[in-house]
Amino acid sequence: MPITVMIIDDEELAIKRIENLLMDMSNINIIGTCKTGTEAIKKIKTLKPELIFLDIQLKDITGFDILEQLPKENIPLTIFTTAFNEFALKAFDFFAFDYLLKPFKDERFYKSVNRAIKTLSQNEEESFSAEINKLLKYIKNPNQQEYRTSIPIKLGNKISFIKSHNVKYIIASGYYSEIHALEKKHVLRESLSKLILELGNNSFIRIHRSTIINIQFVQELISSNYGELDVKMSDNKILRVSKSYKKQFLKKMGV
Repeated sequence: MPITVMIIDDEELAIKRIENLLMDMSNINIIGTCKTGTEAIKKIKTLKPELIFLDIQLKDITGFDILEQLPKENIPLTIFTTAFNEFALKAFDFFAFDYLLKPFKDERFYKSVNRAIKTLSQNEEESFSAEINKLLKYIKNPNQQEYRTSIPIKLGNKISFIKSHNVKYIIASGYYSEIHALEKKHVLRESLSKLILELGNNSFIRIHRSTIINIQFVQELISSNYGELDVKMSDNKILRVSKSYKKQFLKKMGV
């Protein structure tokens, strides 16, 4: 059966763009569109879509406000859409399923949709709903978040604990995260989005969609003539800072 979809955006052109991209997908059924948060809440409760495209910054309320007013056990799978970097990064880093930063490319859009379809086909909605609930609690009370001081790594029948302050950087690798600590590299089946939240914001920062670093191990910042920025870590590893994270990173580094 086709996946039921709702599009929520206060710009008509943005809604039409998503509708046109989804038009040729036989496994997608668009059951509604909304331009305000108030309308969206009513329609989601009534129509119960499986997947929603949600603009974070609407004219009346935010996308987070919409999710907060829905039944906690029945929040649709959500792909955030936004033109604002600050909102997009918060959504992605703090447990959002995915986000599309406007103007997004067709290839990026279909990647998000296919990921959503896979999640729904594997019946992982309950896990997503739990993550969204954590996101909403964090936004309301960010200071109440408990941060990890160590990361558990399971290997065979044993679980070892890597001290967070010994982690130099973490790199996404498919469905896994490669944790590069002082002594060696570890592989963990956990997303960067979840790790950056649980590790806290004192020493760790995301510099790329696929990279988290511990600023205590930053050796140098290297700028190119094209406005690109790289980070040289204490082990001489060179890591790229993406444009989306550059401003936030430089502020963190006091530059």
